[in-house]
Formats: sequence, C-alpha cells, structure tokens
Amino acid sequence: MIAALVLIPVAYLLGTFPSAVIVARSKGIDIHTVGSGNPGASNVARVLGAKYGALVFLLDALKGAIPAVAGLALHSRPGAYVLVTAAILGHMFPATRGWHGGKGAATLGGAILALFPIHGLILLAAWIVIRKLTGTASVATFAIIAALIIDMAVRGTPGWEIAAIVGLSALVLVRHAGNIRRLVDGRELSATGH
Repeated sequence: MIAALVLIPVAYLLGTFPSAVIVARSKGIDIHTVGSGNPGASNVARVLGAKYGALVFLLDALKGAIPAVAGLALHSRPGAYVLVTAAILGHMFPATRGWHGGKGAATLGGAILALFPIHGLILLAAWIVIRKLTGTASVATFAIIAALIIDMAVRGTPGWEIAAIVGLSALVLVRHAGNIRRLVDGRELSATGH
C-alpha cells in the first residue's frame, strides 16, 4: 500500500493526459467549442465520427487501467483503487488545463476492465449495445454503473471494494449532472448529435 501511495502523483498526471483535446486538435478542432463541449470520447465521436471516438475511449480507458494494474502488481488491491481515484481526479480536474477535464466514465471503465477482466468485458459489451439502442452514451453509462454494483453485491465482493466503486461511480455521476438534466427534459444529445 505504501508503494502505491508514492505513485499517486504519477497516476494523477497520467489522468491529466488530454486524449480528446489532442485527437480533436489533430483534425483542426477545439473540442471544447463543438458538440457538448466536453473533452471526452462521446463528444469526439459525435463531432469526428466513431473511429476517433473509439480512439479517445481507448486512451482514456488506459488512464484508468494502467494505475489499476500498477496497484495489483504491487499486490495491493486497495492501492489499486487509490491510484485509480487519483487518475480519475486527474482526468476530471487537470491542473494542466485549468481544472477543466472530462467526466471520467471511460477512465473508470478502463479501471473496471483491469480489476474485473471477465465481468468488465461483459459490461463493456452491454454498454455498446445499450448505447446503440438508446443513442446516448450517458444512458448506457448509468445502466452499466448500476449493473456493476449489483453484480459486485451478488458475487459477495468485499464491502470496502463495493464502497470504493460506489464512491467512484458517484463522482462520475456528479460530473454527468448536465446529462441527467437533459435526459429528464428530453434534450440529451444523441451519439450523432441529433
């Protein structure tokens, strides 16, 4: 656990890597000024297409997966959660970009894939299906968060680990407050921006 604590600044800095900003800028676009304005995979997909959205999703997911794997490699599952938390906070509140970052869903998703590989892959497949059926990434994200927590409880996952996932999920949901309001009002942007 002590070794993991030493890596917190590294995990935070990894989280600040501006995947969406760099990918959009490579196409001459400031992602903050188009679509929803959010520097995340869904907005990049909406503006530039699914291929670029998938690239940003992969890069953002790695920001969660790498710290999780590092913690597990240090034989500290609690340490993995500490490092994942630092990475997600770096993604959401990057000191390098005036504290204006993304919403953390892909980064949390990457961590889940590393912490629960088989269940993570099933949830990822379900996220893709739900997103395609509903046309909105936020609905898919909310459904998968609920499914993950229920799955952990049913499998008898230790209470502290469920609490950690609930806490991280709550952080992601708070960052999706605008999406939730738009869903209630029927104004949420679809994957294609319509």
